[in-house]
Amino acid sequence: MKNEKKKNEKKRSPLRWLPFDFVRITAAPGLLWFRPKIIYENENAKKKIRGGALLISNHIGLFDPMYLMMAIWYRRHRFICKKELTEHRLGFWLRLFRCIPIDKDDMSLAALRRVTDALKDGELVSMFPEGQVSTQSESPAGFKSGMVLMSIQGGVPIIPAYIKPRKHFYSRLVVALGEPFDVTARYGARPKFSQLDEAAALLYEKDLLLAQLASRERN
Repeated sequence: MKNEKKKNEKKRSPLRWLPFDFVRITAAPGLLWFRPKIIYENENAKKKIRGGALLISNHIGLFDPMYLMMAIWYRRHRFICKKELTEHRLGFWLRLFRCIPIDKDDMSLAALRRVTDALKDGELVSMFPEGQVSTQSESPAGFKSGMVLMSIQGGVPIIPAYIKPRKHFYSRLVVALGEPFDVTARYGARPKFSQLDEAAALLYEKDLLLAQLASRERN
């Protein structure tokens, strides 16, 4: 009981975000270089993200987490990362920035609970559901349905995003944001497996739409 109490106090401590906030403040000059331009699917997409939410995006490179933080600068992000990354030297930094490791080939209930607990606590969890970096084209690869289950278990909407590949190192950063997708409102609290796949397909189509919107912007 005492250990659980200490764990909850540590969980609520504002110091847990100190490394993240330090980097966010010191990296502020980077905004001048990347000059991020955020475009929105519609008026609903322009509303600031409040409370717990699952942010999903295409994955084009190692700097994608930084790009998403620039796009949604007013929120702290917790990124889902591959478990094997935490087993190397990089693991220290991933834990420091409160990343959530999962095994994409064999997701455990414990890993799923870490994600859903963060969502229930009102945190913004960001992930790349393609499961791999896609650099061959500007279109995202297919999305996996695990994110839909996370959304349902956490009781939060899914926010689709698209990062437009930068052609040159001096190119402007363009990120497109879509309106929240409420899986539970659409399918109920206990959807069928086929509905999970259907939701993932709809979100993939949404990201293709965001890709088209982003392609119209010069960077």
